[in-house]
Amino acid sequence: MVKKFVALVLVAFSLLFVGCAGNGGTQTPPAGGSQTGTTSQKETASVSAGKESKTVVKKGDIVSVIYTGRFEDGEVFDSNEGKEPFTFQVGSGQVIPGFDEAVLGMKIGEEKTVTLTPDMAYGERDDRLVFQYPIDQFPDDIRKNLQVGMTLYMNTEQGPIPVKVIGMEGSTVTIDANHPLAGKTLIFDIKVVDIKAGQ
Repeated sequence: MVKKFVALVLVAFSLLFVGCAGNGGTQTPPAGGSQTGTTSQKETASVSAGKESKTVVKKGDIVSVIYTGRFEDGEVFDSNEGKEPFTFQVGSGQVIPGFDEAVLGMKIGEEKTVTLTPDMAYGERDDRLVFQYPIDQFPDDIRKNLQVGMTLYMNTEQGPIPVKVIGMEGSTVTIDANHPLAGKTLIFDIKVVDIKAGQ
């Protein structure tokens, strides 16, 4: 998967940059589409059941969850507590593999804490995804506003890929296409609030 992603990014650098998102943060953490491996997540806290339900989450179900994601040092990097539930179809690739697996077998009202290694989250960092790119290859409207920390989107056959500007020197811009959470172990507190059967 990593090789495929690297190849995709290499192709992307021959295409146009399609826009920017300023100095924004990371995308919604459980969202999929990153390079991943096959090791499983581990549960680091006991599972507590809420209101009784005979329905358990299975592959193909549409699940709504409340979650909080944090790093190993306790820093919270994202949460939808107090917001709308995050809804996705289990097993469809819409979320990272570890998050997908974590909800399997859960019931409405059930809570779980899982620790996901990079293999089951956003993959390890890959130096091959750091590029130097000539500044004159950027569209004029992007070039005049370029700055370190800015997130850009490269157009590819599979849709835009977010990349980050991590350096600028002379006529060269250094781009990092690694996901911002790549290489990190992530801890998620998950509560299932709704389960609907998939089509």
